[in-house]
Amino acid sequence: MDVRRLLRHLTTTRADVRRAFPPRALDAIEAAIKASEARHVGQIRFAIEGGLDGRPLWCGQTARQRAIELFAQLHVWDTERNNGLLVYLLLADRAVEIVVDRGLHGQVPTGEWTTVCERMRASFEKGDFEQGAISGIRAVTQHLAAHFPPAAPTPYTSATPPTPGADVAANELPDRPVTL
Repeated sequence: MDVRRLLRHLTTTRADVRRAFPPRALDAIEAAIKASEARHVGQIRFAIEGGLDGRPLWCGQTARQRAIELFAQLHVWDTERNNGLLVYLLLADRAVEIVVDRGLHGQVPTGEWTTVCERMRASFEKGDFEQGAISGIRAVTQHLAAHFPPAAPTPYTSATPPTPGADVAANELPDRPVTL
């Protein structure tokens, strides 16, 4: 048991999360996700957690393990095209994790996701949480747009006119960041 980590987690409160990500920052992140999803068929979910507590903390749960747990709890895995992506920040550890669904896995090398996380973490270390999050979303967007552009319009005949918005993937996950 790392006592310093234990203390960091126990003393990182929801107030710390609100200071790092005030409502205007959450609004900006939400807007960045909306803009991102207009450029590809991926589904992005952004989660911020102050610190772990209870059994997960005592047992040494890592940020990666928690991100995978939240990937399921937030239903990021439950998209029609298996194209969900979770960006997770564990504030007490200043850890950033990206978890992708099976439709995205293997399309973008893991090292690319790691690079995005490292850049975000560097911004967070400087206390630049809003800009770090937005730049991370923009980097994720570049990968998703390159590998998963918007769906092509469905061909139609004069007997079957196009459905408005048929060439855009449905927004299956909330764009608003979740704070835990």
